[in-house]
Amino acid sequence: MKESFKVCFCCVRSFKVKTSEPPQEIKTLFEDYSGDGRMSVDEMLRFVIQVQGEKHADSNYVKDIFHRLKHHGVFHPRGIHLEGFYRYLLSDFNSPLPPSGQVWQDMNQPLSHYFLYTGHNSYLTGNQLNSRSSTGPIVKALRSGVRVIELDLWPNSSGTEAEVRHGGTLTSREDLQKCLNAVKENAFEVSEYPVVLTLEDHLPPDLQKKVAKMVSQTFGGTLFRCTDEYKERFPSPEALKNKILISTKPPKEYLQTQVSQSATTDESVKAKKVADAEELIQDEDEETVAVEYRDLISIHAGNRKGGLKNCLNGDPNRVIRLSMSEQWPETLAKNRGSDLVKFTQRNILRIFPKTTF
Repeated sequence: MKESFKVCFCCVRSFKVKTSEPPQEIKTLFEDYSGDGRMSVDEMLRFVIQVQGEKHADSNYVKDIFHRLKHHGVFHPRGIHLEGFYRYLLSDFNSPLPPSGQVWQDMNQPLSHYFLYTGHNSYLTGNQLNSRSSTGPIVKALRSGVRVIELDLWPNSSGTEAEVRHGGTLTSREDLQKCLNAVKENAFEVSEYPVVLTLEDHLPPDLQKKVAKMVSQTFGGTLFRCTDEYKERFPSPEALKNKILISTKPPKEYLQTQVSQSATTDESVKAKKVADAEELIQDEDEETVAVEYRDLISIHAGNRKGGLKNCLNGDPNRVIRLSMSEQWPETLAKNRGSDLVKFTQRNILRIFPKTTF
């Protein structure tokens, strides 16, 4: 094969393109399925069916292969030569896997059977200590294929609205509605598989109600609402195409966590906190909005009660998402490897980087 190039803008010179010599095995294969040094459509069809195992192939399929080879200058009206055959074997359209960008894996297993491309503090433009909060990193992450977006929710200074910020740091704050809109507009730009929105909320029940309303109105029909069918088994990525899942703690677990994290050692004070929490939980159950908030949660966040010893016990009645710092799984893999495998067969384990600034 030759290619022509202009030299000094006026002369044209032709150069023979140097190609690697086909191995003897390829030459023998070509000779077995060709005649007169050329492989016809019928001969090529026999090859792709008998050798390649492409039972679906027909003459149109082979003609398409010949048409593609025509653009490589290795096609002859009566068939292809050895060089064209060799080019075909090494070409992208003879790849053992589907073309890049196509999903060939089985996507019908429970969500817990897959690795999920996960973001951490997805709204931060830089470090975890004093960078700016923005919707920009959320958009960039989703357009890069990230499937799990994390938002930290805190009350604003007046306590009347929820805002997105990294608590206990000097990072700036961002409007929650802007973040939700960024997720909605970019969730399925590069992939139709589900997006998990993790809400690490530090909100009292009244603000959780407001957030529930914002989430419902923003995502509408794309929001996946969990049914009893999926309490003990996550749906598959295939079943969740173009759906957004909310993962967080229900109001009751939030209140219990607030109590358990209290630093007080005064049992009477602690007992009062528990009683207050239970009263708040009861009030929540009596209001429709609180029920709607719980209905939004399709991936319930578990807690690590009992530390490493009991964190992998899980809940036999419900699948959960458990979060832990990256150093924990290494220890668990060494000491409780089989339990770790058993846990992730049903549940989701989210690993986040250890604290760095």
